[in-house]
Amino acid sequence: MTPLPMLAPVLAQSTEPVAGDARLVTAVVLGIATVVLLIALAKLHPFLALVLGSAVLGVSGGLGVADTVDSFTDGVGATAGTVGLLIALGNMIGALLADSGGADRIVDRVVGRVPASRLPWAMAGVAALIGLPLFFEIGVVLLVPVVLLVASRTGVPLLKVAIPALAGLSVLHGLVPPHPGPLAAVSALDADLGLTLLFGLVIAVPTVILAGPVFASLVSRSVVAEAPPELVPASGISDRNRTGDDERTAAGPGAGGSVVPGSDEDAGTPRRPGFWPAVATVLLPVVLMLVRAVGELTLDEGDAVREALEVAGEPLVALLAGTLVAMFTLGFATGMDRARVSGSVAGALPPIAAILLIVAAGGGFKQVLIDAGVGEVIAGAARDADLSPLLLGWLVAVGIRVATGSATVATITSAGIVAPLAATQSSPGVALLVLAIGSGSLFFSHVNDAGFWLVKEYLGLTVGQTLRTWSVMETLISVLGLAGVLLLAPVV
Repeated sequence: MTPLPMLAPVLAQSTEPVAGDARLVTAVVLGIATVVLLIALAKLHPFLALVLGSAVLGVSGGLGVADTVDSFTDGVGATAGTVGLLIALGNMIGALLADSGGADRIVDRVVGRVPASRLPWAMAGVAALIGLPLFFEIGVVLLVPVVLLVASRTGVPLLKVAIPALAGLSVLHGLVPPHPGPLAAVSALDADLGLTLLFGLVIAVPTVILAGPVFASLVSRSVVAEAPPELVPASGISDRNRTGDDERTAAGPGAGGSVVPGSDEDAGTPRRPGFWPAVATVLLPVVLMLVRAVGELTLDEGDAVREALEVAGEPLVALLAGTLVAMFTLGFATGMDRARVSGSVAGALPPIAAILLIVAAGGGFKQVLIDAGVGEVIAGAARDADLSPLLLGWLVAVGIRVATGSATVATITSAGIVAPLAATQSSPGVALLVLAIGSGSLFFSHVNDAGFWLVKEYLGLTVGQTLRTWSVMETLISVLGLAGVLLLAPVV
């Protein structure tokens, strides 16, 4: 199976080391330490930390100032031109889903039709579905008010419904494209996106179940959480208009930063989209990419149907198609005029500017690693130590995640370090390496992670309670993800 051309990292070719092994290993340590210390201690923005870390890595590794600058800028351009486009399109779909009330429609339909005993399972499913096109922080802002409302009206312990929702969002964020971390790793390792998506979903389902409803039922017995009263919405799930013509409950701020559906200013959205149109729109890009992967596995090269599926399932094409369809099903079909639809799409871009810069800078860091020949040194050491590339990728990501608090930084940095090992793997093996790195990037979120504080404040937890719930949940996801990767490795 050939890798997706859109994500083929043209620049990321292994090169001969420019210096001795000891010097290059020292350069890697210095470069990563620079990034970690600047983020963790100096509180510098990860983008600037990656820029400075790349400079330290290149110069100390013998690449030279001029070549380091050229290598870094080439990596930034290549990454922004591939991964950046996909992130932008994915967030546009998420913005339209939120601003139209489509996300709220999905939540109402699923949560409103299950008994209280099954709410944790329903919340995990809803979070996983809505989390497909949304970044983690946006998904939290969108779903937590609904979680608080469900808990307050049903009497179900807050953590029993909150943990499954957070698990669904987190697993999707770390393991399933089109989230930025998995996309960046797919690009860096020249992995097949369709296979990565397929394997990611296979691993995600049991991981969400065990780290979500199962873990929530245990931890909710020992940790009691009460959300701040001012955060509990005053209206929402109940007393809905079943026809949906005027059903416009606000689940939270829109992902694109435009007017919240259901607010007084929302005169341009007279109705929310239907449940099935909203679900179909969210799943369209995923289905197109999965169908491409199935076609490549089952049809011969040169087959006309396979060629058509390869075009339709190209990530850029799939996400562009999803965005255009969303403009109609989640925009014009709900009564939005052209100005509102355009505003929602445009509003999706400013909130992700920082993420795009971080991912691009991570691509530059990766390219400096490769051009200095660091990857070859590490690959040789791993071969000599007979260490599994899957385990190595996970361990490197775990170390960077715990040190920096950033899952995205951990993913893109680790992918650059282990990239040469991907050349020795089959196409399914490279896809699993992406997922191993993604799993490691979720390990033990703590006080240096913005998500830690977001969850703490929304759920009204103490620092200790957040460590016992959220941090343990993230660690459980990481370990279960690795276990899934290792179980799949012998059979794919």
